[in-house]
Amino acid sequence: MKNTLSVPNREPTSILAQMVQRLPLSDVHFRRISQLIYQRAGIVLAEHKREMVYNRLVRRLRLLDLQGFGDYLALLESDPNSAEWQAFINALTTNLTAFFREAHHFPILAEHARSRPNGYSVWSTAASTGEEPYSIAMTLNDALGPRATGTLVWASDIDTQVLEKAEAGVYRQEDLRTLTAEQMQRYFLRGTGPHHGLVRVRPELVAQVHYQPLNLLATEWELPGSFDAIFCRNVMIYFDKATQERILRRFVPMLKPGGLLFAGHSENFSQLSRDFYLRGQTVYGLTKER
Repeated sequence: MKNTLSVPNREPTSILAQMVQRLPLSDVHFRRISQLIYQRAGIVLAEHKREMVYNRLVRRLRLLDLQGFGDYLALLESDPNSAEWQAFINALTTNLTAFFREAHHFPILAEHARSRPNGYSVWSTAASTGEEPYSIAMTLNDALGPRATGTLVWASDIDTQVLEKAEAGVYRQEDLRTLTAEQMQRYFLRGTGPHHGLVRVRPELVAQVHYQPLNLLATEWELPGSFDAIFCRNVMIYFDKATQERILRRFVPMLKPGGLLFAGHSENFSQLSRDFYLRGQTVYGLTKER
């Protein structure tokens, strides 16, 4: 009698699939990828980022039906203006953010905004998926009341995919756990039915934030002028010292007199630039105004 329970002696399909799908990332190709992302975005990739690079870029290879990383690099370098360069940058950009992240900054921002007699504007240099610029806009609305009109926040990022999510303004309700009940009611709409568990930023708040793609390494920044405050938090950690110093020099004319520069918790700008001095916990002012 035929044994219907017998199976061929072979590797599990999942293991075979993994063996087939795993593409080698050579030292030469990893070094070239590191060079290209540094040239395009200023991002420094250490050796311990190799697995991250593989996992993010192998998706592009499969989508484009390429046989290896050498083919992908050849595709990139064949056309310096190819749209794939943006996909390459998007893939290798790290986006870690949350509403009211590094919460100690926002009372300082509110106090500073109340002390300024004219319109107040902020540049969020790494907007990511929108949590930071919306947190800034909420803070300014709470602090200024009727004075909070027009565009309050210019929000930029090198990653175009995260900007699309930021402009949509849709989040999971659990992402808003740091907000007060009043802020939830004033600034967000709760989803119902198939959208239960989701929230959307109210159109009035979205209208106060201007999103745009911007590379901090670009020779020109298309911005409206100087700002009362600049948020550049947890961005410099991805750059080398020379790039950090160059960007900080360019921030100087972008700040109005008495303006503030907000940094991330692991960043120290006063050690990088004489143009800034530490005036609070990871908050800087312009040295020449002292």
